[in-house]
Amino acid sequence: MRIKTTQKVNSMKKTLLSTTIALALTTIISGCSAKPNDTSIARSQQRAQSPLVVTMLARHESGEYGVSAAEILDYHPQSQSIFVVNAKSGQVDILDAAVINTISDSQEDAIDPLTLNNLTKKTTLNLAEDLNLTGLGSVNSVAIYDNLLAVAIERGDNQGNPVQGRGFIGFYTLDKTGNATYLQAVEVGFLPDNVVFTHDGSKVVVANEGEPNGAYTVDPEGSVSIININNNIPEKQAIHISFNDFNRQASRHHELPTGVKINGPKSSVSQDLEPEYVAISHDNSHAFVSLQENNALAIIDLRSHRVERIVDLGSKNYGLSNNAIDASDKDGKVNIQAYAGVYGLYQPDTIASYSINGADFIVTANEGDARDYAGFSEETRAGKLTLDKNHPQFEAVQDKKQLGRLKVTTSIGDTDNDGDIDKIYSYGARSFSIWDAQGQQVFDSGNDFARITAARLGNNFNNHNSKKKGDNRSDDKGAEPEALALGSIDGRQYAFIGLERTSGFMIYDITEPQHAYFIDYIVNRDFAPKFEIEDGQVTKGDPAKVGDLGPEGMKFIAADHSPNGKPLLLVANEVSGTTVVYQLQK
Repeated sequence: MRIKTTQKVNSMKKTLLSTTIALALTTIISGCSAKPNDTSIARSQQRAQSPLVVTMLARHESGEYGVSAAEILDYHPQSQSIFVVNAKSGQVDILDAAVINTISDSQEDAIDPLTLNNLTKKTTLNLAEDLNLTGLGSVNSVAIYDNLLAVAIERGDNQGNPVQGRGFIGFYTLDKTGNATYLQAVEVGFLPDNVVFTHDGSKVVVANEGEPNGAYTVDPEGSVSIININNNIPEKQAIHISFNDFNRQASRHHELPTGVKINGPKSSVSQDLEPEYVAISHDNSHAFVSLQENNALAIIDLRSHRVERIVDLGSKNYGLSNNAIDASDKDGKVNIQAYAGVYGLYQPDTIASYSINGADFIVTANEGDARDYAGFSEETRAGKLTLDKNHPQFEAVQDKKQLGRLKVTTSIGDTDNDGDIDKIYSYGARSFSIWDAQGQQVFDSGNDFARITAARLGNNFNNHNSKKKGDNRSDDKGAEPEALALGSIDGRQYAFIGLERTSGFMIYDITEPQHAYFIDYIVNRDFAPKFEIEDGQVTKGDPAKVGDLGPEGMKFIAADHSPNGKPLLLVANEVSGTTVVYQLQK
């Protein structure tokens, strides 16, 4: 299934893109001299050996746009129910996935993917009502193990700051119909942003982001919380793992890599570190935690409840042809170029892990994120930097059609401490990466996302998710990879990476981590209609006709847990408020 730029493909069942676009990608890109080489041809031949057929089976339209009505999601096999975070409402919507069993091949071919709305909502969980606590805010994450549901919810502090208090994990038991019975709430750290179960269900692990307030006068500590589960019952108190030992003049400060970005004004290291997402090692002994704003990864020993180490993820060299980017939203075209002296900080949002022969690998969606608050901002345009006169892009940063518009950080880049910038650092890597358990990179998708979406979308490349405007996000973080899910199908391991801004998702075969390769780009969006969503209000056009906008959360369902016995991919789209079920077959 795919939507082309101006028209829908008639059949929903199609073998996914393989060699043709892969070998033709560079022919439509100006300013990029990269050409297919022996390696790319060999990988293209590999692609033909592991195609997937992707079919949209079901979809739910919330009718709410730009208000995070569909964010993070999980699946309860026993009741065939999908639990979807309706973030700003402080609720979780429960959708009935049983309809998937009733869809025939003839019905699949008749589906209009832009307007399909056959997933019904069973009911809604109201966390604020169940927890009965003042100051509760958005629901941020949801996770299910067996018949136990865990939901992360944020809370304000006693000074009126909306998310700077300690949050909670609300626990529910689920029956075979998907009915949820409230159990209890466990207090965790400041701003719980992601909650996961270990693979054996014995622990819940929570990434507490500890985000500052707008004035940057309150900056809570980032942390990781662990809640032990005994006989499907959570303990009443969490174990809190802080980063205080890494503070200046503390016992482990010398272990903090110099490349970890610490730049909050007057913030300690533990206040500055902001845990975003959690992945669990195959043997449940470790948690891998993305520290997005810090461009780092924390590795937590779940047995000793200790931060084992913090890893600096480094930067991506945009001076290499295979990493070339379109850096301007003012050139009016696809213009992918290599820029020596310009780098991207990986800054992953969603991370996931898998194992090959007992070795763990961590997969990251390299979204990027700036600290941009009323009280402190590191963000500027490259054209406003005081650049060293010997920098190779000294002229290019003066041109808005080249580097002048690129959003960059002012916090790092002065390598010789003389007051001007020697290296330009932007946010995110416009890619996904695979790392080993020590945090060493073994694969990065380079500029695949830019080249592939340019080939497919033309002038709609690097579009926005709240309005139709091609090339609009080139100066920011490109297509902006954020959502991520991993799954195994017939002995092959796949990564699904959601592109938050342009929309849709990439599929890669990652069975051999060092030699991952592209399978397809699936996008259910019609780029023709003009529309605009601003502050949760539709101000132009009709987004209901556009399709799915802003994939925020994804969940792979293995065949043995699927309602129809076939592998599925669930996608929650934040801006369009839609939840979609895709079937995956080789």
